[in-house]
Amino acid sequence: MKPRDEFEKSVARLSRRHFLRRAGAGAAGAAVAFRLDLLLGPPVEAAPLTSGQPAFPGAFGRLFPTLPPFAPATDAVHAALMDMGQPGGLLDAQDDLTQPPAALITDPALSVNNPDNMTHTAGTHFMGQFMDHDMTFDATSPLGQPTDPTTTRNSRTAAFDLDSVYGLGPIGSPQLYDPNDRVKLRVGFGGIFEDLPRQTDLDGSSDPTALISDPRNDETLILAGLQAAFLKFHNHAVDYVRSQGRGDPVRVFLEARLLTTWHYQWLIVHEFLPLFVGQAMVDDILENGPRFFTPHMGRAFIPVEFQTGSYRFGHSMVRPSYRANLHGDNGEPFFGFIFDPSQHPEDASQPPLTDPNDLSGGARAPRRFVGWQTFYDFGDGEVKPNKIIDTSFSSPLFTLPLRTIPPHTGPVSLAQRNLLRHITWSLPSGQAVARHMGITPLSPDNFSDLTGYGLGFESSTPLLYYVLREAALTQTTQPTLVPSPPPAPTTTRGGLRLGPVGGRIVGEVILGLLTADHTSYLAARPAWKPVLPTRNGSTGTFHMVDFLTFAGVDPASRGQ
Repeated sequence: MKPRDEFEKSVARLSRRHFLRRAGAGAAGAAVAFRLDLLLGPPVEAAPLTSGQPAFPGAFGRLFPTLPPFAPATDAVHAALMDMGQPGGLLDAQDDLTQPPAALITDPALSVNNPDNMTHTAGTHFMGQFMDHDMTFDATSPLGQPTDPTTTRNSRTAAFDLDSVYGLGPIGSPQLYDPNDRVKLRVGFGGIFEDLPRQTDLDGSSDPTALISDPRNDETLILAGLQAAFLKFHNHAVDYVRSQGRGDPVRVFLEARLLTTWHYQWLIVHEFLPLFVGQAMVDDILENGPRFFTPHMGRAFIPVEFQTGSYRFGHSMVRPSYRANLHGDNGEPFFGFIFDPSQHPEDASQPPLTDPNDLSGGARAPRRFVGWQTFYDFGDGEVKPNKIIDTSFSSPLFTLPLRTIPPHTGPVSLAQRNLLRHITWSLPSGQAVARHMGITPLSPDNFSDLTGYGLGFESSTPLLYYVLREAALTQTTQPTLVPSPPPAPTTTRGGLRLGPVGGRIVGEVILGLLTADHTSYLAARPAWKPVLPTRNGSTGTFHMVDFLTFAGVDPASRGQ
């Protein structure tokens, strides 16, 4: 019997209404001892059409529907936003890209306008980006043209359910799965270590197109490596479930998927969200409930004030360059700019280089793998930091390769694209949101750099710019996660996390998506704790380094 036939026959034996009996002894069984149809999902009814609510399931919505736009959609406003976000403009950190990529990491004098955040490791941003691609994808709204978000479809599910990894499952998305073991995900090879599966793996062609549910997860080498880590994590979870005595392929797949998803959600709640908004904000929302984002069970949506106005804070955390690995480049470290326009054809229809010198995705070569000790702390002193959260973006982000932009059209400045989306969604100003929340807004003096436009932006500021400036002005003390001479247990300064407005929006939406999803551990079993093995043998907790170790992509497994 072919593996796929066995899987499909098992699907036919089980219906959506079956219950998963107590799966017997073993941690995997304890983790998923409730309805088997959790991951199949209940029917979704349309939400009542009220102001700000999606017009149909799967559309975007508004968090503050009564607040007016920060500015009218005039040519003058459009031109001002383009000026703010242009190369060399207000948001450009002015990194010296004539210097080698390694120098921008090791020489602090080259980062005066783009300081490091020693309380975030370099991988914090990439996990945040992976989370974004798991819950939201606007593939249709026109950039800089007013559009109703409540009638605009979100191409991802508004949940942290890893649909960006699993697609429609082994039957609906067979190209994502191992043809020899249909409950496992397909992993690509061809370099020194694993890669995303690519078209070349199917037909032997030179086509490097990744076979993944969301093509954005091949935008950079690091993000592609993180997606590959999730593929391997699930496959090892399959082995773990089988070791507990499970045999039916559907049960094996669903238990492995649930284990993978719940450990991912645990990392969001216990590791990454506190880095974004602060532990106090997380605790307040969990203990006292949300104040502004309260979706009903099964009716969660992505508010555009979150999607564009707040969560894109992560773009300010990106470094201009990274060390991708320690020994991949002919035994030497592989350093590269996150993007380098000289490494990409101007015509997006032209094939990319097979091994560019930057850290863009879409290519397979021996050196193109991730040494995760650069991005997360394995205790070997090799981890590097993020950039602080402020109104400066690293300079490579102002000349994105066209192929990394889903419609393959300009502008190529990420800052310009972010700002123009404020017109697309008619977003309110940061000051208006602050007042609505009962928070004293920042004074116009804090936005004196915007007065030259003569449009009142200093008093009615684009929401994302407000959130970034608010973070930069919010002095906090946080544990230092990146070793630095001399060792410092804590760092105190602005820009270490989001401020009260940005933090409240991001915290409430992320936790709201989890609690409104009947398949999440927060909704289905809030007292659940991780059950998979950790690096040090502890139980009941789980960190990103444990995730990478279980996936088998950690430095020890690599021998690097």
